[in-house]
Amino acid sequence: MNHLNIQNFLTKNVSTLDGVGNKTKKLLKKKKIEKIKDLLWNFPQGYTDRSNLVTLDRLEIGKISTIKVKVIKYNFPRIRNLPNRVICEDLKGKIDIVFFNSREGYIRKILPINSLVIISGKINFFKKKYQITNPAYIVPVEKEEYVNKIIPKYPLTEGLTEKVYRKLIEQVLKKVTNLEEWHDKNVLKKIGNVSWVESVNYIHEGNDNKINSKYFRRLAYDEILSNLLVLSQVRRRIKRLKKEKKIFYNIISNKIVENLNFYFTSDQKKVISEINNDLKSHYKMFRILQGDVGSGKTVVAFTAAANVIESDYQVVMMAPTEILAKQHYILAKKLFSSTNVNIGFLSGKTKSDEKKEILEKLLNGKINFLIGTHALFQKKTIFKNLGLSIIDEQHKFGVHQRIELANKGGKNCDILLMSATPIPRTLIMAVYGDMDVSRLIEKPINRKEVITLSKPEEKINEIILFIKKKIYEGNQIFWVCPLIEESKILDYSAAVNKYNFLSNNFKNKVGLIHGGLDKNERDKVLNNFLKKKIDILVSTTIIEVGIDFPNANVIVIENSNKFGLSQLHQLRGRIGRGSKQGTCILLFKKNLSENAKKRIKILKSSNDGFLIAEEDMKLRGFGDVLGYQQSGIKNFKLADPVHHEDLFSIANINIKNIENDENNFKKYDLLMKLFDKADVISEII
Repeated sequence: MNHLNIQNFLTKNVSTLDGVGNKTKKLLKKKKIEKIKDLLWNFPQGYTDRSNLVTLDRLEIGKISTIKVKVIKYNFPRIRNLPNRVICEDLKGKIDIVFFNSREGYIRKILPINSLVIISGKINFFKKKYQITNPAYIVPVEKEEYVNKIIPKYPLTEGLTEKVYRKLIEQVLKKVTNLEEWHDKNVLKKIGNVSWVESVNYIHEGNDNKINSKYFRRLAYDEILSNLLVLSQVRRRIKRLKKEKKIFYNIISNKIVENLNFYFTSDQKKVISEINNDLKSHYKMFRILQGDVGSGKTVVAFTAAANVIESDYQVVMMAPTEILAKQHYILAKKLFSSTNVNIGFLSGKTKSDEKKEILEKLLNGKINFLIGTHALFQKKTIFKNLGLSIIDEQHKFGVHQRIELANKGGKNCDILLMSATPIPRTLIMAVYGDMDVSRLIEKPINRKEVITLSKPEEKINEIILFIKKKIYEGNQIFWVCPLIEESKILDYSAAVNKYNFLSNNFKNKVGLIHGGLDKNERDKVLNNFLKKKIDILVSTTIIEVGIDFPNANVIVIENSNKFGLSQLHQLRGRIGRGSKQGTCILLFKKNLSENAKKRIKILKSSNDGFLIAEEDMKLRGFGDVLGYQQSGIKNFKLADPVHHEDLFSIANINIKNIENDENNFKKYDLLMKLFDKADVISEII
């Protein structure tokens, strides 16, 4: 079978394999196995030792054993619900082979009287007799080698047996035996010097499938490379999009700087320069501005907006929530107050008459800068001359959405994405390989670092006294309870109990938001907090990233050991956003695990979100870190940035040798199909 035939075979539906009927097809779908290639990535989780062929006088109860016996008698009861029994023997004794829900004809077929058979299953003892109930394997004695061995143990769903699954994976492994290698010798040497075929076979034979074995690493590398190949093609496609240069002299942006109550950090100056170079270029900007909480991303974006408006283009800025969008709008009105820039606001809640007026002004160019929510992307929202789209907190955008985004706004529209979710350096290329990346790490000079304390829950009375003092000084308080995903009732009651407890101490000064509230109720409570109608906000949900509550300078986080480092850092970033000192109090229960102690220690010693993200990934593993699961970043089947950091580096170097050679790229067609990247590529090209 040649390379192309193997490729076609692997991308067919599993129903084309021998032994897959409708029932098996549905069971496989439960395991997300729909195409033949999906079987390859369902790795064994160990093995079952069926190699201990024993005589009937050496059986051990509860142990999986393989026996060679002669069929001597059937016992098919005529009473419903009683099992069928087949008595078998060898020279040392007798055993009952018991079948529930099996037809008489089927049993006679697989166990003919006087035949010698190999049977494998778990040994039980019932009414002073050894028995095997519903054995895993029954084969003629000439097929002994198929059963009498160590057999891979797959994670399967109920109703899908090891025997059935093994027949399927063996069909696949047999077909891919002659598959040609796609990496050259230099790359193979760097990643363990084993071929793809060797690696897949080795792991599916129930051998070493540990994450750092050379066979697993080889396959993980292929997955990393397939991801980078997609991002490379997206980048190439975007770079082909030509536009008109923006021409500006920083007149409006300088007025914004004059309205600031702080000086730009060196990081902000560097990023503004990078963005300005993109705006003045003939190539479309597609940049992600990644900044730690409180690093000043918004004013950098406003500076870019000012320069684009000066170039006689319009700008749109989209935020994920109404309250965050409104906050951006208020800040923009303040910073652009000494200019003649006309700023509009649009959301799903905008009244129809007002919305109609905004859309008319937008179309005739009377609104220069429009800020709002997802409502901005509706078909009716048409710009006269859109030159820049700024998307805030859209770390949830996957590659597909980014392609769509790059197409919006016409050929002269530059794109700036912003995210406050720090991504460890290992992942930057793997996640944002299609974009140019700018990072803000420094905090504005006027912002004080948050003090982080840890306290046992027994000292809650001391914390109440501390909070009373802080409220007296004009501060507001966040009180965060962990989300109990397994039980919304428990989640709700824990928050309500805390709300009631705090309300007894602070009459009419406490608000509550939790998962049960609808968006309007939630926004109402948050607005009350923003307007200082309440002093303490109890929350079971992650408080909106990016929202500024200038008077919120204390956050208490209950059961802090239940949060990851990055989550705790994001929560901590909700406070100390004004000129006052912020305090984060991590409450914990007794008997902390070593990992929990390490997390608290790291958080107390650092306010650097990027360093914290690195440490969080090392402590908890990839996929559990805030934002990764939701964002589609956790889309690897095999690769792990903690264990395979060197493979990401090798792939980054390799991609540069591949991406400019169209013929070189084609040899990775099968690789792209194996990891579900082919559809994205066809969409790009």
